[in-house]
This record gives sequence, structure tokens and C-alpha cells, in this order.
Amino acid sequence: MANLLPAKTKYRKVHKGRNRHCAKGGSALSFGDYGIQALERGLLSAAQLEAARVAINRHLKRKGKLWMRMFPHKPVTRKPAETRMGKGKGAVEFWAAVVRPGNVLFEVSGVPLALAREAMRLADGKVSFGCRFISRDELGQFSK
Repeated sequence: MANLLPAKTKYRKVHKGRNRHCAKGGSALSFGDYGIQALERGLLSAAQLEAARVAINRHLKRKGKLWMRMFPHKPVTRKPAETRMGKGKGAVEFWAAVVRPGNVLFEVSGVPLALAREAMRLADGKVSFGCRFISRDELGQFSK
């Protein structure tokens, strides 16, 4: 399994921050004809993202084209279990993508609607928040 993480970062650890508001950008289909859009906010770990990608690719049997619209840029740290307070911030446990309501996670094109819908349903089961299936026809967006 390819571990998704940035090649280089300015800082090893970052503040936790807050995940408020809806997506400012990346909330519409840009590349494909069908996609999966987040309805809730949360963190999407690199493992969840990879599991969803594998589920889509396996169902599509490598037909069509798949775009991943999210990337895990945020390091999430944890302290070891049964550790006393203090002694600094914990080590980086995993990398995560910050997801807001409206973010498009994956897009596909070149496959029939029924196949795309089922592939996105499988991917939805891999993420820890609610998602919905969207298509270019339903949104009334212009084709490229």
C-alpha cells in the first residue's frame, strides 16, 4: 500500500486548528462526470483515502479515469498510552486531509452511471463521515 504523505513540509508538526465553515473551493466537479461530495466535516486519514481509492478502482476494473481531489497535508500527533502530562507534543501518528461540507473527494469519468454510483457507494463506506453521489447532469454544469 502506497503511504500518502507530503514529500517535504516546512514544519514537522502543526496546531490542531478548527474545522469550521463549508468548503470555499473544490465543491464542484472539475474533471470527471461523476463524483462523491462530503456532507459532514472531519479528518480523512491517508489510510481511509487509499482504501476508498482502491475500492473504486477494483469496482471499475480499471476502466475510465479516476481523480483524487483530496490529499493528506496535515500531520496528526498522538502521545503514547499511559504517558504523564508534559514532555512536549507527541510524535506524528498519521497524515490526514481536512474535509469540510461540500468538498469533492473523488471524481470518475468514462464509465456508465450505474457503475460509477456503485463505486462511489463503496468509497463512501470507507470514509468516516456522510457523503453523497453527484453527477454533472444533475448539477447542470457545462461539459468540457
